[in-house]
Amino acid sequence: MPSYYPAYLNVRGRRCVVIGGGAVAEGKIAQLREAEANITVVSPEVTPGIKAAAEQGQVNWQDRKYQAGDLNGAFLAIATTNDRAVNEAIFQEAEEAGILINVVDVPAQCSFIAPSVVTRGAVTVAISTGGASPALARKFREELTASPVMYWADMAGILSQARTQVKQRGLTVDPQRWQCCLSTDLLEMAQAGKEQETLTKLLSRLSGEDTDLCPDTARCQPDGCGSKPG
Repeated sequence: MPSYYPAYLNVRGRRCVVIGGGAVAEGKIAQLREAEANITVVSPEVTPGIKAAAEQGQVNWQDRKYQAGDLNGAFLAIATTNDRAVNEAIFQEAEEAGILINVVDVPAQCSFIAPSVVTRGAVTVAISTGGASPALARKFREELTASPVMYWADMAGILSQARTQVKQRGLTVDPQRWQCCLSTDLLEMAQAGKEQETLTKLLSRLSGEDTDLCPDTARCQPDGCGSKPG
């Protein structure tokens, strides 16, 4: 079994080809649409959902079977057919052209795999078992979806603003200091809708103006050391 390099792909505006038109293909297409890809679907039969997307101009549907050359100009391709010979042909075309390819449920014919995903706001957590067990990946996804750890995703927007302002002020903040400042009181404040108050408090902590935290980053803990220098 290959060892995969984890990465997130920017497919916005890039040509992505999906061969097949069943339920699995519809799921893959939905994810590509969210990523704003330029999607072409090749299949003589498609689900009502894919057909509706085509009618609305959200995907380009080629109403026919796969043929050599369908991957020309593609950034990535996904094969969802049940025909091994067709999948092999798609894989070979992609390999020869240097196109990223995923043949669903055939790890040996994948240059990339699609992980199980947990999303909350701007945060996406991808889970993969390297093709060993989709059921295990799904179990992790279900557990993480219900886990309080995902609540921290609600801080993403505020942290982005803080990062921008830290750069604008020319401040150098130790990475551990960021961790120290991410305390549950800030999270609760953000979830209560007090975004500006949360941002102000966070920036005060990062800059060292907030004397509730010690200036020694070596003593920082994830929940805050809460002590002043002795």
